[in-house]
Amino acid sequence: MTVTSLGRRALGEFIGTALMLAAVIGSGVAAQRLSPGDAGLQLLENALATAAALMAIILAIGPVSGSHLNPVVTLAGRVLGGITTGEAGVYVGAQVAGGAFGAVLANLMFSLPAVELSTKVRSSWGLWLGEIVATFGLLLVIFALARSGRTSSAPFAVGAYIGGAYFFTSSTSVANPAATIARGLSDSFAGIAPSSAPAFIAMQLLGTALAVVVVRVLYPTVADLAADVVLPHPTGGDRPASRSEADSRRPDAVPQPGSGRRVQPHEATLLAQMAEDLAAEYFGVFSLGTVGRFVDESFSQLGEATTVAASLPALTERFARERLRALAQAQGVVVSEVPEVLFVCVHNAGRSQMAAGLLVHHAQGLVHVRSAGSAPVEEINPAVVVVMAEVGVDLAEAFPKPLTDEVIRAADVIVTMGCGDACPLYPGKRYLDWQLEDPAGRGVEEVRAIRDDIDRRVRALLAELVPAGA
Repeated sequence: MTVTSLGRRALGEFIGTALMLAAVIGSGVAAQRLSPGDAGLQLLENALATAAALMAIILAIGPVSGSHLNPVVTLAGRVLGGITTGEAGVYVGAQVAGGAFGAVLANLMFSLPAVELSTKVRSSWGLWLGEIVATFGLLLVIFALARSGRTSSAPFAVGAYIGGAYFFTSSTSVANPAATIARGLSDSFAGIAPSSAPAFIAMQLLGTALAVVVVRVLYPTVADLAADVVLPHPTGGDRPASRSEADSRRPDAVPQPGSGRRVQPHEATLLAQMAEDLAAEYFGVFSLGTVGRFVDESFSQLGEATTVAASLPALTERFARERLRALAQAQGVVVSEVPEVLFVCVHNAGRSQMAAGLLVHHAQGLVHVRSAGSAPVEEINPAVVVVMAEVGVDLAEAFPKPLTDEVIRAADVIVTMGCGDACPLYPGKRYLDWQLEDPAGRGVEEVRAIRDDIDRRVRALLAELVPAGA
């Protein structure tokens, strides 16, 4: 059976929204029956069940469709450029249909009529204001997590927010047009009279508009990551490239201001294929748009330092793959089972390369090592390659790499070597500064002495990170 990517994502939205409404309405009915006459306890039971189910549903459906499960999330994503108009229409249709199906399912599970229009009128300025606040806060949480690279926390943050908003908003935080419509189909604890739905939906849309404006002000670059809400997911081959994606792969496009190098037609083809391959490796973790952006940035950054065009695509793939792994670690999607060490110097052609090579050599897989430079050059110092070969460390495959944010965030220990303030400080990291001579312009004898100094420091660091017998 062949299903298009958009069809698969729409099915995910349908199933996820149906399960969510089954949880909302079903737990409301159960609460009424388990705790008759105690509205406060009923609301608590309804809120806890909804929050817990929502977390699980987002985790299950997120890798397929992103787990929007809500027309206002999809609409905000469309305005911010994370989804096309056609996709948004399909998503919203699937959400509304899924919500209605979930309401019917909940009614039937509790032996109620399949469709029983709610008689619970909810109409007051206080309730409408509550919906504006609930919707605004929900979208702020979702897009702030995307912008800060913490989408792995979204299922828990969204579930916690909805559970809390049940109590701190007067409307019990519906914040979802599809849910508003669906809850009109059940005359139960969670029901909303159909006559009250239009005003609720209007306030939800107003909250969405306010949220989009505020998100753009607080996070000016959020549009670059809008495709990754609520969770990163594949966009699929049936999605037209966004303007930024298409522009970045035009044969005459300049990858990055100041790079001075244009992408050639054959390189554009290679980069597009590279992005698709890496997106497949990180299926359910990063969207094709995010992977493509990392590939383009990596190509541009390495292109500034190297003049060897033939090797640039291969180096780009290695660099982009390592950056994506680091980003996944920084977001908590991939958990490293060994300490992560980052060595940073100016050119990433001498000291940091020797330190990285020696630590890899001595650690034997017990430590994961990266190196980078604040101003990388084209190639590793030849004298460094020679002296490292003397101790059995082959640097033939190594290459100078620029320092990027995600490799810093992924590191447990960051060792700097004369790069000044180029390495930003992040809380929770261990920083070491090794005062070492720069091997640039020095002969093999002098570089050999620097290597031996680094080796002593590396062995001492390894003993701290991996105690003997561990």
